[in-house]
Amino acid sequence: MGRRRPCAKSCRQAGEEKTVIPAFFYALLLLWGCASDSKGALRVAATPVPHAEMLSEIQGDLKKQGIDLQIVVVDDYILPNRLLFEKEVDANFFQHLPFLKKQEKEFGYRFSSLAKIHLEPLGIYSKRFQSLSSIPDKSSIALPNDPTNEARALNLLEKEGVIHLQEGDKENATAASIVSNPKGLTFLEVDAPMLPRALTDVAAAVIPGNFALQAGLDPLRDPLAKESTDSPYANILVIRIEEEGRPELQALKEAMTSEKMRAFILTKYKGAIIPVF
Repeated sequence: MGRRRPCAKSCRQAGEEKTVIPAFFYALLLLWGCASDSKGALRVAATPVPHAEMLSEIQGDLKKQGIDLQIVVVDDYILPNRLLFEKEVDANFFQHLPFLKKQEKEFGYRFSSLAKIHLEPLGIYSKRFQSLSSIPDKSSIALPNDPTNEARALNLLEKEGVIHLQEGDKENATAASIVSNPKGLTFLEVDAPMLPRALTDVAAAVIPGNFALQAGLDPLRDPLAKESTDSPYANILVIRIEEEGRPELQALKEAMTSEKMRAFILTKYKGAIIPVF
């Protein structure tokens, strides 16, 4: 790559620090060419809550093995896979398998799921109404705008009797798949991180668990309805497929599926997030 460019301060990490990369600063990351000189460095891109928090919990354990776990905190659903593809990080932790499959198909990525870690049930939240039945006709409902979570949201709304979807491939449902909408609701597609803020403008919003937690919502008590624990959308650690045997990644997998991590998830998130290993 030629002469190494000096790393910006926000890219320096000593294990306990995290790099926060808003999506619009991605170009700067590539220009900085920020990389670690540590032989045991392992860079993992993650959304802030709960993924970065969970990774922080095992930084010390990996440090004892000579692995410098560096957490690159990102604020959207597109950037982490791009960072992994560009080899700016060694793994990412933010997504479930159906989302990964869609990203691979759309962008030509060739990744591998290293381990299933936890489930974040999707919930329907409202600031103004106490039940789905009390939402007035012609109201607006906000949905995640990424295809996988939009389909999850629509399937949850169908399960709760709010709408009915056409039969067939419900994993790929969109608003166009709605065949019955008795309340005449309007469905708005919103970037997932912005959904909690949208609650002031809509009757309800269907929000992924990580963004609900990040916004201070309680995924156990606040939702009007939420996904059941048998949901197939477990969050996974994702790596480049050719690096499955890399010792540092295997150590990461071990730490993230340990009894210590299970206890951390159950204690910190009190059932709002469920370990699946």
